[in-house]
Amino acid sequence: MSKALAGLRILDMTHVQAGPSASQLLAWMGADVIKLEPPQGDITRGQLRDIPDVDSLYFGTLNCNKRSITVNMKTEEGKALFADLLTKCDVLMENFGPGVLDRFGFTWERVHAINPMLIMAAIKGFGSTGPYADFKAYENVAQAMGGAMATTGFSDSPPCVSGAQVGDSGTGLHFVIGILAALHHRVQHGEGQYVEVAMMDSVLNLIRMKMRDHERLQSGPLPEYSVPTEGLFSVPRSGNDSGGGQLGNVLKCAGNEEYLYVVVQEAIWPALAKLVGGEHLLQDQRFVNIDKRRQNQPAMWAILNGFAAQYSKSELMAVLNAIDVPCGPVLSTAELAENEHLHAREMYIEVDHAKRGKYWTVGMPIKLSASPAVITPAPLLGQHTDEVLQQVLGYDATRIASLRAVKAI
Repeated sequence: MSKALAGLRILDMTHVQAGPSASQLLAWMGADVIKLEPPQGDITRGQLRDIPDVDSLYFGTLNCNKRSITVNMKTEEGKALFADLLTKCDVLMENFGPGVLDRFGFTWERVHAINPMLIMAAIKGFGSTGPYADFKAYENVAQAMGGAMATTGFSDSPPCVSGAQVGDSGTGLHFVIGILAALHHRVQHGEGQYVEVAMMDSVLNLIRMKMRDHERLQSGPLPEYSVPTEGLFSVPRSGNDSGGGQLGNVLKCAGNEEYLYVVVQEAIWPALAKLVGGEHLLQDQRFVNIDKRRQNQPAMWAILNGFAAQYSKSELMAVLNAIDVPCGPVLSTAELAENEHLHAREMYIEVDHAKRGKYWTVGMPIKLSASPAVITPAPLLGQHTDEVLQQVLGYDATRIASLRAVKAI
């Protein structure tokens, strides 16, 4: 079966999470992703290892479907090899700290001169311009400076990082979009370009609804918030509020760690009220419309929590779905790993690694009808060095041996 990005060759110098999450998506869509690693390999190969002398799951989760080559960019021979690869690739991806590739002698201007059709794509913590351009960033630094932490958690508690990796993998998604847009531009205009995605920018984009609320604060309080907003100059942390036009929150169900998230739409309130409290609740003037329910949120949630306490989260989900209430149980990682829906959609899959053996990993979230992803395990360090130098660059065995002799590969 055809692959959506078949024929596209990507030279991937990214490491850790933000870049590899992006190049993995491109590899799943059929691009030939050549992961160029230093002789010691991507640092995540050795981080958080659960099995001695085996590449970590940190690495294995982010580098499926790629080919790995090792190149020592500190040697002149390694730099020459790198320049040759640039002539044979469509995209160069990197997420080094500020100025690293420049110091190797490969500025955007030089890369563009080597291959004018190449897309050079870079992830930076804060971009290449602005007062923060030289600062380094990690996942939680991006969450802190992009506004996610200040708006996550409860108003009476410290800011919290999100369990979702919005700083790294969120940036990776923006990265993929930028690369695909640049490739489309190349088809139309016949030239490559430089693509830059900053982690801080990406997080800000993902909290745009909070920035919407920041702008609204200038005109008065935010009635949908369950915490007071009168007189505030910044959007507060509001726990599990829905953050949208409809009210939403978590209900505590029977049992330990049993929670269900519920959205109380205006259209379903009559049916929900009758289910929970009969005609009495339906006619209760505190909840007669959404404006009243916003004003009386604590009382409404107390009543709904009392009702939820009779059921497990799966039972309550069934009860509420029967009357078309949007809801979903809070699922743990253990529950996700066994979830029949995710397994049916191939979103949690088993792969067989050369050294680790079989392990489970998250699957491809983008489903393409004509070109579905077939996921293969992450490569061993340098597993494809000879193969790539022979197939892509046409180097013979003698030349490869000479590169190895001078520790360029």
